[in-house]
Amino acid sequence: MLLIASKPAWVDCVRSDFDAFLADHAANERKASSMALSMVTHYPDRQALTQAMIDLALEELNHFRQVYRIIESRQGRLQADEKDPYVNLLRKHLRKPSDDYFLDRLLCAAVIEARGTERFDRLSTALEDKKLAAFYKTLARSEAQHHQLFIDLAQTYFEAEEVDERLKFWLEQEALIIAELPISARLH
Repeated sequence: MLLIASKPAWVDCVRSDFDAFLADHAANERKASSMALSMVTHYPDRQALTQAMIDLALEELNHFRQVYRIIESRQGRLQADEKDPYVNLLRKHLRKPSDDYFLDRLLCAAVIEARGTERFDRLSTALEDKKLAAFYKTLARSEAQHHQLFIDLAQTYFEAEEVDERLKFWLEQEALIIAELPISARLH
């Protein structure tokens, strides 16, 4: 679904500073849980969204706990929260009218989950530690399901043609952003 793949150097960068990557990964899981709860707060009248986002928030929080345990086992620590340049650049494309904003939030989330799927999958094949490799393979499958969840929710509340057209826009913007961002030991 993504228009461009991550640069091969990304995996090398992550492997060379895996503890920094883990700290960023943990932060991303925590933020994903918060984002899902934010959707519940902002759209309480949308029952399908509410149930899906509650379930997603719990799942993402569990992923946060799992990553934290890996960090702890390596005698690491969580880091102070940092802005995610990738997400911030994507968020600049959110439209303001209410329905447009809602659709964009869903599709932006879908694209972020798609990138997570791709990167976790790449990482799972590059890690020498079989336990960590299996963990990231499982997370890749989970991210793929989250990606589809956001697409399905968009199609629940909007016409399929509108979703498809706007998704193309988001994928194009994401490709431009990922191509320009410097490679770092971060999820995005």
